[in-house]
Amino acid sequence: MQAATFNSFSAPTETPQDVLWMNAAASALLVAAIGLLLAAGVTKLTRLPYFNLHKVQLEGDLQRNNVATVRANIVPRMHGGFFNVNLGRSREVFESVPWVRKAVVRRVWPNELRVVLEEHRPAAYWHHEDREDQLVNSYGEVFDANLGDVEDEHLPTLEAPLNPTAGEAKAMLDMLQRLKPVLAPLGEIDTLKLTERGSWSVELDNDATIELGRGGLEEVLARADRFVRTLPELKRQYPAPLAHADLRYPEGYAVKLRGLTTLQEGQKAPVIKKPVVAKPVAAHSAPANNKPSSSTR
Repeated sequence: MQAATFNSFSAPTETPQDVLWMNAAASALLVAAIGLLLAAGVTKLTRLPYFNLHKVQLEGDLQRNNVATVRANIVPRMHGGFFNVNLGRSREVFESVPWVRKAVVRRVWPNELRVVLEEHRPAAYWHHEDREDQLVNSYGEVFDANLGDVEDEHLPTLEAPLNPTAGEAKAMLDMLQRLKPVLAPLGEIDTLKLTERGSWSVELDNDATIELGRGGLEEVLARADRFVRTLPELKRQYPAPLAHADLRYPEGYAVKLRGLTTLQEGQKAPVIKKPVVAKPVAAHSAPANNKPSSSTR
């Protein structure tokens, strides 16, 4: 009797392993089926006409483009609804518009896109061996544009060396912006040129040219500043307008002045073609005998 009672409370029979695997597989299939149904439902939901893009809001300080024109030309090229529109592709489409430098595109619930456009701000013409139809913006970036749009803005020109490197435009724009206030007493900079050997020169709006020589930004600026500060001392003796200056001398500079001759009054002779040598005021020196001499590099 006791034995029978003991057997009635023995442990239940263990479920076979293959049955456990089948139950697990069935559960996994059920979860997958539910997931597929949910995905299909969400996909169908996102494709409802309610979520189609009904509005594209354009923002930004636009001076070269008209908002209505941009919207009319670009919006028809955009595809998809709120959930499946490709923001990267949309950004590229907006940035393909002339004068647009950058576009930031984001979704606005439930069926709107908001686009902030930033336009290029032209700072100079960009010329090099291959092209003369590009501009440099205020960030030192080269971009394509219709030059007729800026023909009344009197932009300076940056003449780059052959095969300009990445960042060359930014370096030249920095030099231009730093040189402008330094050379302002002599005139406005019309052209800034950089040669393949790294030598800088400028042409002013009064046709005067200045050879600044090679060197880094601060070195060239110091050379130009020394010239501008000491030129009045020379012009007290030679008041003619400046035609050309060569600042590539270590302790002075050479200048050529318009209309300056070495002959006495009444004699016929062409304007001299050799530059006057001058040194900074700090040296308290001037060309000897009041006659122009030349110095070549």
